Amino acid sequence: MARKKYSLAVPSFDELLVPVVRALIKLGGSGSVEEINNLVYEIANISEAVLQVPHGESDTRKEVDYRLAWSRTYLKKFGLLENSSRGIWALLNADIDVSNLDNSEIVRFVREKSTIEKFGKVSPEKSIEVNQAKKEIEEEVEDTEEWKTRLLNILYQITPSAFERLSQRILRESGFSQVEVTGKVGDGGIDGKGIVRVSGLLSFHVIFQCKRYKGSVSPSQIRDFRGAMQGRADKGLVITTGTFTREAIKEATRDGAPPIDLIDGELLCDKLKELKLGVSTKLTETVEVKSDWFDNL
Repeated sequence: MARKKYSLAVPSFDELLVPVVRALIKLGGSGSVEEINNLVYEIANISEAVLQVPHGESDTRKEVDYRLAWSRTYLKKFGLLENSSRGIWALLNADIDVSNLDNSEIVRFVREKSTIEKFGKVSPEKSIEVNQAKKEIEEEVEDTEEWKTRLLNILYQITPSAFERLSQRILRESGFSQVEVTGKVGDGGIDGKGIVRVSGLLSFHVIFQCKRYKGSVSPSQIRDFRGAMQGRADKGLVITTGTFTREAIKEATRDGAPPIDLIDGELLCDKLKELKLGVSTKLTETVEVKSDWFDNL
């Protein structure tokens, strides 16, 4: 896939290795991809303009997030991180000394390790194999998120009303009751409402808004939505196939203002997968023959 070249300087994946570790340390040793990425943005002082650079012309991911996926993969192969099936990444050693980490050493080790696993002992003549190992690691990261890109591209094609109905179904499947789509012109961007109950004792009235596009939701849009929900609900929810700017995220949780929860495109994909709405998973069996076992017969 041909990629458009950008003048904005996006940090390389190896430049993000140490910031990822620093972010996990600050998070107490573990965190979700969203928590890690948001903290890395601050640690690496990445501007909003750079954060909005897309990975490719037809790709829904941002280039920074794509490179951060590389960084996590390399750190895992280096033996510093592990990740669970629930998408939580964690440090294997809570007492890690960041000052001893060397980006180039991590990259060299991982690529040589991958080469050894596939081709045997590394030699100067095996530079082709080393490059092949690099390519395979890149493809591993690509495959991890490819389904989300395909899913979001499908969501971009459905009608706005269909996306509202999908949001309604997601909320119902997630335990909301009395979910209605009420989108009307001049209704301040409110697309629907529902009630969520906690432990069967407490209930909260929620108003939601659906934004089906590739762009980023701005803080002004969050403020406008909050203004529309004043006096009409306990909480607000914005669901988008796009992303939220850092300022929009801060505005959604601003002290003293009614809270607004945010679901971006990536979280939306995860939720559809979890609820098995238009997404199914298949388990693949891997058979390994252990030749050394037969040596003990």
